[in-house]
Amino acid sequence: MAAGSDAKAPNLVSMPADWTVAREGQDPPAVDPIIHLTEAARVEVRKLIEAEGKPGLRLGIKGGGCSGLSYLLEFTEEREGDTVINYDEFRVFLDRKSTIYLRDITLDHQGGLDGRGFVFHNPQASNTCGCGESFSL
Repeated sequence: MAAGSDAKAPNLVSMPADWTVAREGQDPPAVDPIIHLTEAARVEVRKLIEAEGKPGLRLGIKGGGCSGLSYLLEFTEEREGDTVINYDEFRVFLDRKSTIYLRDITLDHQGGLDGRGFVFHNPQASNTCGCGESFSL
């Protein structure tokens, strides 16, 4: 897919070769995005990146929380070894370890009076806590 050909699809530019997810039977093989951001999440990330003055959003995992692993979300710079996913106005950074656990997640943002802020939907999670901020596999 050419850069800019679909404003809603991410452009994977700097992914370690062992993290490429190719669909068989296509010439050249298509690369599936590692993570997905809803439009609501993209709007909120753009707004916060502008306010924070940082070039990108880091998504990751760390030990802890009720279910064993907690999600990490911070606005930061790119680090060596990161997988970088370009969106139109921002980049998402994933470290190698977190990429394994965050493959196929969808990041959403729920605003309003009943909103919970950023919400992770992780199809790999076998157990999540009630608040949705930690998980186990």
